[in-house]
Amino acid sequence: MEHRLTADDRKKQLVKIGLMMLRDKPIHELSIDAIAAEAGISRGLLFHYFPSKRDYYVAVIAAAGRRLLRVTKPDDLLPPEQQLHEMLTQFVAFIARRRTAYISFVRGAAGGDDFAVEVYDETRAGLTKRILTYLGVPEVADDPKCAEYLRIHAWLSYTEDLAIEWSGLLEEDRPYPADHIVDHAIEALQMLRKL
Repeated sequence: MEHRLTADDRKKQLVKIGLMMLRDKPIHELSIDAIAAEAGISRGLLFHYFPSKRDYYVAVIAAAGRRLLRVTKPDDLLPPEQQLHEMLTQFVAFIARRRTAYISFVRGAAGGDDFAVEVYDETRAGLTKRILTYLGVPEVADDPKCAEYLRIHAWLSYTEDLAIEWSGLLEEDRPYPADHIVDHAIEALQMLRKL
C-alpha cells in the first residue's frame, strides 16, 4: 500500500525537487510540468499546494536562502577569526558547487521580483550580521545605517562577485585555488576596515 504524503510533506518534497533542479537551471526556467512529473503528481495538484507558479518559485528561492545560511554556518566553538574563515570557505564552495542556482538567486533579486529581493536581502543581512559578530562588533549588526554595517555588506558583494567569476572559469583556467579567494577576501576586509 502506497503511503500518502501529508500536505506539509508534499510541499517540502516539491521544494526539494525545485532546489535539486535549480542546480542546473535558473529559477525562471524551472518547468512546473517536470517538477510535477518528478514528484509523481499532476500539474494541477502542484497548484493545490502552491497557488501560482510565482508562489512555488518564491518557496524554492526562500529555501535556497535558508540553505545558504545553514551551510555557511561554522562551528560556534571556533574562535571568531576561524569562524569567519570557515564561513567564507563554505560560501565560496557553495557558489562554486551551485553556481547556476546561485546566480539565479542573485539575478532573481536583481530582476526586481519583490519577494526574491526580500529573500536575497534577508540572506545577505544574515551573512552580514554573522560577520559583524565574528569581527567583535555585534552591536551594529542590526543597524544597516551604520558605516561598519555598510562596509561589511559591500565587501560581501565584492567577495560574492569574485567567487562567481572565479567559479565560472574552467578549473584549469582558474588563476588560483578557492582558499586564495578566502585569504584575499579576509585581507581585503582587514584593509577596508582601516579606511
